[in-house]
Amino acid sequence: MIRLGVIGHGGRASSLIKECFRQIEPDVRVAGIVDPNQADAAGRLAERDRADVVFYDSLAALVRGARPDALMIGARCHQHTPYAIEASRYDLPLFLEKPVAVNMEQATALEAAFEKSRCPVLVSFPLRVSPLCDLARDTLRSDAIGRPEHILAVNYVPYGTVYFDAFYRDYETTQGLFIQKATHDFDYICSLMGEPIMRIGAMRTAGRVFGGTRPAGLRCSACPEQDSCLESPAARRRNRSGGDLKDHLCVFGVDIGSPATGMNEDSSSVVMEFASGVHGVYTQVFFSRRDAATRGATISGYHGTLSFDWYTNALRLVRHHRPFTETVQADKGMSHFGGDLELARDFVGMVRGKRAPRATIWDGIQSIYTCLAAKESAETGRFVAVRQVGQAVRW
Repeated sequence: MIRLGVIGHGGRASSLIKECFRQIEPDVRVAGIVDPNQADAAGRLAERDRADVVFYDSLAALVRGARPDALMIGARCHQHTPYAIEASRYDLPLFLEKPVAVNMEQATALEAAFEKSRCPVLVSFPLRVSPLCDLARDTLRSDAIGRPEHILAVNYVPYGTVYFDAFYRDYETTQGLFIQKATHDFDYICSLMGEPIMRIGAMRTAGRVFGGTRPAGLRCSACPEQDSCLESPAARRRNRSGGDLKDHLCVFGVDIGSPATGMNEDSSSVVMEFASGVHGVYTQVFFSRRDAATRGATISGYHGTLSFDWYTNALRLVRHHRPFTETVQADKGMSHFGGDLELARDFVGMVRGKRAPRATIWDGIQSIYTCLAAKESAETGRFVAVRQVGQAVRW
């Protein structure tokens, strides 16, 4: 049995435990929880956990009382760092949700804490460990395209309204979608290229699609325009455009913020330079819908071009100097494209002392340093040098 202590038992943490961790180790038990909303947290528990789980007011009390074999931090984004720093003192295996920090003060404090810790950490980066990304990495390492000379990565998000009609709209918590979303992508990009991003230039566009002048706290059910609005539950159902199909907060409300006060962006892009001098481009768009969804990369070398897309679950290899093009199709229907199950495999193996994590605390910190450089560049209009983790990251 693995006794798990959970800090923040929300939708993400509970689904990972029930749907992924227990596929790898059926006898994972939630032994203790720290969560300010005990009713919601308890409602997400599997039946087997409800009789014995205990709620605690602090992480220290959970560690003393529940005596867990491992910890999982799935709290709100701005709380990841303080809880992780405290967890670093206990040397228990830790599953840490991304982003690992939301500002430079948190990120540098986190790095300092784990330089002195023996706590093994797995950061929730399912893209880098997904089977399709693994296949792309193996193909690149086989010299199929020669030395990688350029990367183009894209994320056209079909569910982007969640960042405007749910709690993610709170800019104080998210600090923008480089930090909230691109942290995944910068991580897998560096893993594929085998080197860190050293310099970045970024732009962001906000307030043109989402946000606006509707009253704060307005919900669809109270809106006089619900019959004509494309974001109403009825319109989303009718148009099959996705998003929350129940009554939700208005995506055009003043409480989303503004470009002047801070708000999540409609889209954002970067030009990035790697340690070798190779450069690449990354773009993320949050108003895409339906079949516009795409997430993946195209990597070019002198001898070939490799491209993959998680939404089509396909990888394509074009050989530049031979008349052959290959396409590989992967299975569909896996959580985070199969990456969540691989994270579960790593976590259970890490707790058992049999497996090293493939997404470490250093990977998580390096990714957030890259995100923070992108955010600074978008705000200042200048290229920004990316701070590098002091301890070497395993690419």
